[in-house]
Amino acid sequence: MKSSAKKVELASVDDLFSTEESRADARREKVVEIPLSELHSFKGHPFKVKDDDAMMETADSIRQYGVLVPAIARPDPSGGYELVAGHRRHRASELAEKETMPVIVRDLDDDAATIIMVDSNLQRESLLPSERAFAYKMKLEAIKHQGERSDLTSRQVGEKSSTCPFKAWKYCNISAGCCGIGEMCALLGLSRIVKTRLI
Repeated sequence: MKSSAKKVELASVDDLFSTEESRADARREKVVEIPLSELHSFKGHPFKVKDDDAMMETADSIRQYGVLVPAIARPDPSGGYELVAGHRRHRASELAEKETMPVIVRDLDDDAATIIMVDSNLQRESLLPSERAFAYKMKLEAIKHQGERSDLTSRQVGEKSSTCPFKAWKYCNISAGCCGIGEMCALLGLSRIVKTRLI
């Protein structure tokens, strides 16, 4: 015989005696020091991390001041953390002989992680056209997987990238035909008029 009593959920003792401020603080992102050995590269990371002069300068800066901007990582089910943003800081920390680095840990799915990884690297001046092309391709695929309308997400790509739309299209074509002109126009938020003039 079924009980007519409704299932009642009671608040925990911690919830009863905590303040709204402390509950909000518990939900806030925190910077944590994570051992370098527990951080590994993002799967399919298209950007090369080179031990060049700029890297040596970064390593010297980290040796002197530490890592000033935390990296972003996500928990890896197989153990450790997958770096989403901060691969160069990670390498520079290794060269500076640090054992840990500051990281913000977020629960991200593959598509959200890809978009953050691409956006955090596209502003770098030293990117090769092939790296930029592959990054645009990865971001386009991630946006498609999210199931969002391309005319809504296109602003996300176009506004955050300082790259001219036509250069972006060129980069994507370098990447073995990442997309056609129609897809690139949608990705970058170009109007139909511009699109027809390009075709």
